[in-house]
Amino acid sequence: MRYIELKEKLKDFTVFSLSDIRRIDRDFYRRRLTEWQDKGYIRKIIRPYYLFSDLKLSENTLFETANRIYDPSYISFESALAYYGLIPESVYGVISATTRRTHVFKTKIGEFEYRTVAPVLFFGYNIVRYGEKCFKIAVPEKAILDYLYLNASIKNDNDFTELRINKGVFSEIINKNRVNIFLRKFRQKTLKKRMSALMEFIGHA
Repeated sequence: MRYIELKEKLKDFTVFSLSDIRRIDRDFYRRRLTEWQDKGYIRKIIRPYYLFSDLKLSENTLFETANRIYDPSYISFESALAYYGLIPESVYGVISATTRRTHVFKTKIGEFEYRTVAPVLFFGYNIVRYGEKCFKIAVPEKAILDYLYLNASIKNDNDFTELRINKGVFSEIINKNRVNIFLRKFRQKTLKKRMSALMEFIGHA
């Protein structure tokens, strides 16, 4: 298969793998991928995932890529908080929740960090569509709870101040009922206490 043919057949893919190619051409010779990398046609993210070199990178494409290269996962923690405007947009890399082991991939297009949550806590995310594509991201309430759950040292006003949470955005988009529903699934009294303290700090209790 020629490169032009491949690009046409995978034109709707943000990220593609050798398996994706072999669904089109089962006799595809893997060495062609190395040749195309050398020519600058494609870029390797992590084995076995690639993208076309002329793809315009954006927050959306990076989020979709994060979902794809380490599945199952969804965008959460600081990345989701910044996406919703709850914290300043100064997050380095893309941070996701996964049921797999904690891992960090440092790639040519950015850093992808994955933090482990128990399978029972793999919920509370939406599918966001952009054009014909999409990515999974925690709803605001779940992003906050995920963050507090894995950062047990954050529990008082000084800690909350350092998070630089936008109180106006918090009060506007955080649904207290949804927070309480999610908290019941976490089944952790200390997390409930810290979330209540955060709500009081924000003035959203």
